[in-house]
Amino acid sequence: MLRFVVRRLLLLIPILLGVSVLVFFWIRGLPGGPAAALLGERATAEDVAAIEHQYGLDQPIYVQYGKYVKQLATLNFGASSTSRQPVTTEFRQRFPATIELAFAAGLFALVVGIPLGFVAAKRYQGVVDHTSLVVSLIGISTPIFFLALILKYVFSVRLGWLPSVGRMSVLIDIPHPTNFYLLDAILARNWEAFVDVSKHLILPAIALGSIPLAIIARITRASVLDVQNEDYVRTAQAKGLAPRAIDVRHVLRNAMLPIATIIGLQVGLLLSGAVLTETVFAFPGIGSWLVDAIKARNYPVIQGGVLFVAIIVVFVNLLVDVSYGVLNPRIRLSK
Repeated sequence: MLRFVVRRLLLLIPILLGVSVLVFFWIRGLPGGPAAALLGERATAEDVAAIEHQYGLDQPIYVQYGKYVKQLATLNFGASSTSRQPVTTEFRQRFPATIELAFAAGLFALVVGIPLGFVAAKRYQGVVDHTSLVVSLIGISTPIFFLALILKYVFSVRLGWLPSVGRMSVLIDIPHPTNFYLLDAILARNWEAFVDVSKHLILPAIALGSIPLAIIARITRASVLDVQNEDYVRTAQAKGLAPRAIDVRHVLRNAMLPIATIIGLQVGLLLSGAVLTETVFAFPGIGSWLVDAIKARNYPVIQGGVLFVAIIVVFVNLLVDVSYGVLNPRIRLSK
């Protein structure tokens, strides 16, 4: 197990280098640049040249990339060209919001998706099964931003039940030592703030978790259908074990392997979907941060933000691989 984890961590280096190369050359191949974005359409050639010289953008592309790699080696991701703050500082401010949103969306997808898929498999070809297939197909087909707009219109505009923007009401003021607003509300023992933050999370979490929920439900259904026909399940039934014990110990546990794989893959989907969700709900997380950086041609923020997201996705997939050994001890990860 230890050798497997170390090997995967070492593979992180070439993966991140590859991501840095792609992002670095991709954003510099786009029309325009940070100088034009900062100075506006009426900027003179002299002003543009001065900005490019200030940020070293007038140097050869390979020289710029070499300097960037040296910065990464010292964990220096540069400074934002708009706010002048270090990229790591802005990331620490924005990262907790996206983590809260992704966690809430993932929890919603798991709590609803796994039971829905399991019940659909146990009621194969029944009303519940057909309904789950239709619902999951609609969930996969509906764009996140479209669902987010519908949720805002129905539950915020028409019914007025839930807030539609931000992370917390402007009328509530609590200290934010961690920037995880739910945790900060608990630390401050301000339950009004906790409820308010939770309400602000509901609509974005449902919108962001809709596609993962549909995928998890379909994979759970297919996996349970495969497992419940295995010999060891029939043997357990022949021994007279209770149906609930068979479902928990034999069916669901063995069906969790493909489900765990899908859960790991959904992390990337949650982080990429956060870009649209946070933009629609004006949620101040990594997604809206990257959108603003792209509009401003803010190279340091785009490069640093994408690398941070890549690191998170790689580590989550590592945790998923390690979880295989917990779910099924027959799998040897040390080889």
